[in-house]
Amino acid sequence: MTNNDILKKLRVALMLRDDQIVEILELVDFRISKSELGAFFRAEDHENYMECGDQVLRNFLNGLVIHLRGTKENPKNPNDVLAKHKAEIPKKENTKDRPEFKAAPKDSERARGDQKPSKTGAAKKPFKKNNTKTAPKVQVVEKVIYKNGKNKNS
Repeated sequence: MTNNDILKKLRVALMLRDDQIVEILELVDFRISKSELGAFFRAEDHENYMECGDQVLRNFLNGLVIHLRGTKENPKNPNDVLAKHKAEIPKKENTKDRPEFKAAPKDSERARGDQKPSKTGAAKKPFKKNNTKTAPKVQVVEKVIYKNGKNKNS
């Protein structure tokens, strides 16, 4: 995993925008422009891709600690900071609120609940061991006494 991958994953997990990352880096007196930062998030085969050095990632992590926890003199609650980030994300106006995803049942008639499912697509019932209606178990092999060539009398 490269430093670029770590930076990308932290940006997504913490819901950070580029300008917020620039502010976090400024907390530790590390100046970087948005365009330089954007080069870290590009695909590796892109012409403007730039590898994130150890110094950039180290300063970002140190700034992130200050951003989330605060300083000794002015401590913060990290959950409050993350909740603030989540609240700042604008919702798209043109999209409808989607209901929670529910997987469709295997048999469409089963979802209605008012009728029994059809026999054609119905799944087989699992085998029950203690089924009393089944026929008694028939012994296939007779019981045989093996002497292995030895005589009991001798």
